[in-house]
Amino acid sequence: MERLLEILSEIKDDVDFASEKALVDGHVLDSFDILQIISTLNDEYDISIPASEIIPKNFNSAEAMLALVERLQDE
Repeated sequence: MERLLEILSEIKDDVDFASEKALVDGHVLDSFDILQIISTLNDEYDISIPASEIIPKNFNSAEAMLALVERLQDE
């Protein structure tokens, strides 16, 4: 989780990713931010996030993103 929080804060440093739970639903992140996060997670964790997984519930919090990464790494 710590590395993920570092990655996210590098992309958007004015957001408290550790506590925010509505990153998409609350319009904290825009589509460009999401694309940057997807690209970075793909590279950092050697995964490929399919289009079917690009839904708000997978990006509303750091915890949700970590769960997505771990699930894709297990596949």
